[in-house]
Amino acid sequence: MREAEIKRETKETRIKLYVNLDGTGIYEVKTPVGFLTHMLESFAKHGRFDLRVEAEGDVDVSYHHTVEDCGIVLGQAFDKALGDKKGIRRFGDSIVPMDEALLLSAIDFSGRGLFFYEDLGLRGKITDFDFELIWEFFKGFALESRSTLHMRVIDGKILHHIAEAAFKSFALTLKEAVSVVGGDVPSTKGTL
Repeated sequence: MREAEIKRETKETRIKLYVNLDGTGIYEVKTPVGFLTHMLESFAKHGRFDLRVEAEGDVDVSYHHTVEDCGIVLGQAFDKALGDKKGIRRFGDSIVPMDEALLLSAIDFSGRGLFFYEDLGLRGKITDFDFELIWEFFKGFALESRSTLHMRVIDGKILHHIAEAAFKSFALTLKEAVSVVGGDVPSTKGTL
């Protein structure tokens, strides 16, 4: 079974995360950031990943550390669960609409952590959540999962819809990329 559990403790956060890449979308997410909890639940449901997250952080300072570190830990868990990456599709992409919002994501589990995004310069808050923190989450994931991740807001005005489209697109993209389609490492180099 392709699963992993990661614990990360810093002076700013304490996170314990479990993921099963071959799950059914069962989740139990507890973070001190309501919007992040909602997005992680949506991610698990739409990617059909079993996910457990227990996170604490210095949210009295900012949500930044908790959001970023959850992305880091999720990336580490995917990297560990994928192991040598034998048989995976490796690449995935999706375009997801959410009312007026439209978001594209694409990933390559290349072994090289890179993150590229375009958010149309949108800024603001979703309740008390700074919109730009979603990009910190995805950057943390990309670097720690050693993947190349592209995310682009194609259209949208309501930040909640854009963020939700981002997490749903991310989930569908990952599900495609980690799907098992063969038996060898998907690289002419023989390793990723």
